[in-house]
Amino acid sequence: MAIDQVDRKVVVERPRVVTDRGTREAIAPLTTSTTKTYRTTAKIVGAVYLAGFVVGLAGSGLFQSILGATGASANLPAVAASSVLLAFGAILWLMAVAGDAAHGVLMFPILRRYDERIALGYLASRIVDAVFIAVMVLFVLLQIPLASAFVKAAVSDASFLQTVSGLFAQGQVYAYDIGMITLGVSGLMLCYTLYRAKLLPRLLAGWGLIGYAILFVGMLSEVMGSGLGLASSIPGGLWEAFVGLWLIAKGFSSSGLAQLGKDASQIDTA
Repeated sequence: MAIDQVDRKVVVERPRVVTDRGTREAIAPLTTSTTKTYRTTAKIVGAVYLAGFVVGLAGSGLFQSILGATGASANLPAVAASSVLLAFGAILWLMAVAGDAAHGVLMFPILRRYDERIALGYLASRIVDAVFIAVMVLFVLLQIPLASAFVKAAVSDASFLQTVSGLFAQGQVYAYDIGMITLGVSGLMLCYTLYRAKLLPRLLAGWGLIGYAILFVGMLSEVMGSGLGLASSIPGGLWEAFVGLWLIAKGFSSSGLAQLGKDASQIDTA
């Protein structure tokens, strides 16, 4: 009986040893990619801050030149004479509204790595802020058809149209105040995270905390008739302009980015 012999090869595989060097080489590209992503995000956020500051000032200037010092008077003859400029100012404010919502979206992935609840709260408050400012712009735009009707109306109807215009102007004020109160809340959440996670220098993040706290308190008092609304927005507005330049030039702190992803209680706050 013939027995076929089949050559068999025995393959001995040596165990693969993963060294620290290999691990570092594998992680390094991921870390570099993440850092570049956050660097790009910082530049975009900074640009949005600066753009919002500029268009907000320009829009407010147009509103005040037509609707009076507060930007919310029932001045239908002035609106009729400058309806195009008023509409342009409204468009500028709508651009600022888009920027407010964009802040929440852009910062969400970064804030979530520190605290997901803060990230969600910041995103939600930014959206609410944007909605109320959009409502403010709507009240301004409604003054344009009222002014057109006012010019053509009889004397008996003019008084009624002026009254409606006054109601819209008051609604504009309240929508703006509530939007700014919400902005104060969102700013406090943002700057608290920037301070704790060291994403910005402590002095700069602290300035933001103080500025948004003043804005929040000032706008709350404005609803009650204090008249401090405009003054209370100055510290926070200047912070947004400065931090916009900072983020474009330097971005977020590398030491702060290195700590993201840790449990909030483990982050070094010294």
